Amino acid sequence: MSAAHKLNLSAGLASVTVAVLLVGVKLWALGETHALSIAASLTDSALDMMMSLVALMAIFYAARPPDEDHAFGHSSAEDLAGLGQALFILTSAGVIAWAAVRRLLSDAPVALEFQGRGMLAMAVSIALTLALVLWQRRVAARTGNRVVQADSLHYLGDLLPSAGALVALVASSWWGLQQIDSVVALGAAAMLFFGALSIGRQSWDALMDRRADPDVVAKIESIVDGWPGIHGYHDLRTRRSGSTIFVNLHIELDGDQTLTEAHDIGAGLKHAILKAYPEADVIIHKDPVR
Repeated sequence: MSAAHKLNLSAGLASVTVAVLLVGVKLWALGETHALSIAASLTDSALDMMMSLVALMAIFYAARPPDEDHAFGHSSAEDLAGLGQALFILTSAGVIAWAAVRRLLSDAPVALEFQGRGMLAMAVSIALTLALVLWQRRVAARTGNRVVQADSLHYLGDLLPSAGALVALVASSWWGLQQIDSVVALGAAAMLFFGALSIGRQSWDALMDRRADPDVVAKIESIVDGWPGIHGYHDLRTRRSGSTIFVNLHIELDGDQTLTEAHDIGAGLKHAILKAYPEADVIIHKDPVR
């Protein structure tokens, strides 16, 4: 198993562990306070736990090596799971926005009670969620895994409402203000909406075999252009599947040189591309100069 797959699995395991802890903390808070706001947050964390389990299974499946039925590996599972998570996040954003608007327009604002115990539960939840999001973002930056990106966005979306709930509890306890958490919830819903659209588009592009990012293609072209022994190249094709970049390239070589010399040029070029993109799958075809 590659280092990137190990990092992705660590992020998935951390997500499930934190989700279980959050459910436990909020279940305790609900038993202590009987507050409906805690019950709603508990329901959200229970959904998070289920989504994290699905994400972990997708990451684990994608890490499997190629086999007879899947010659190019199983990395598309990451994109499929990322697309599903994006749809789930979009739905959650809509529900959060609807509830926030409804509460803002209500003639009888919901009164917050048992603020002290609620503050403690939210503070613990925020600390756990923040630690998870920071680790997930570090992993996603190194591996480009869209499942981890989507899961991180989802938990970040939970972090803002939790912080808003904490602020709302403080405002309710100290100044009697009741509407702050609805305003924060609307901001969180907007962030979730646009973030989910971005991840959903990336996952959809990967499933439709869209070429790799222009910056990646340009970097590969710059490596090929300066490689000794290559007289030209054509038919550079790329696509991304999960964390893997597939590169297919034809290079033009001197037809009079030995097979060993031609092989060494191609092998050196492939090594250089893999050095720039360790998770790439590179196939280089050799054509004689015409």
